[in-house]
Amino acid sequence: MAFLAALAPTFAAVAILMLITVAVLRGSRTPSFLAPALAILRGAAQLALISLVLGGIISDPLWVAVALLVMFSVAAVTATRRLTWSWGRFAVVSATMAAGIVVTLAVVFGTGAVAHEPRYVLAVGGIVIGNCMTIAVLAGHRFHEAVREQWDQVEGWLALGATARRATLTQARYSVHAALIPSTDQTKTTGLVTLPGAFVGAIFGGASPLEAGRFQVVVLASIMTAGAITAVALLRSLGAVRVRPEPL
Repeated sequence: MAFLAALAPTFAAVAILMLITVAVLRGSRTPSFLAPALAILRGAAQLALISLVLGGIISDPLWVAVALLVMFSVAAVTATRRLTWSWGRFAVVSATMAAGIVVTLAVVFGTGAVAHEPRYVLAVGGIVIGNCMTIAVLAGHRFHEAVREQWDQVEGWLALGATARRATLTQARYSVHAALIPSTDQTKTTGLVTLPGAFVGAIFGGASPLEAGRFQVVVLASIMTAGAITAVALLRSLGAVRVRPEPL
């Protein structure tokens, strides 16, 4: 009972914020105005479950690997569904995300920048996986829309005998750039506009501000590298477009 009583302010704050969100969106007649509130509920339930699970596995390398595999699988499925589901596309999204994640984590833990301990592998791996998912969705969406909007240019290249990938090369390049803008802006404004979660979490965990800052820099660099690899590899894989895409 004491534990539930301690959580009462949290429940109250979340409930009030959800109501405000719904009221603002409904008042402006935004489509799917309940979606953010439902996302909060789902996120809270998932965090509660994962908190209980992680308490028992965070020091076990095998279970940490299983947890990361589950995170990666859900991220790949989610990203693919946002880009129109097919098993072929799922394979492409999974492979390109995996490339970015594996290269990045190999550098981070191979250089010793972060201690090779299960809890750190889980923390950094989870952050990188989540951001790769977001960047893959942004890159895929932007590329799809750019090709649709600029189909005359693409068709012109094809008519001149260019390969399908060459015909969409400009759209792919700008789509990679657009997909990385949120991560780039977050990195540039860290410490000035926001205090990122990894930094705050490290301080709450007892680390000094200097150590927390060092950890956060590694995390930010990891996100940028993994995101860049994922976006470029994904759009190179999806770039062979010969027919104008349908709306997503």
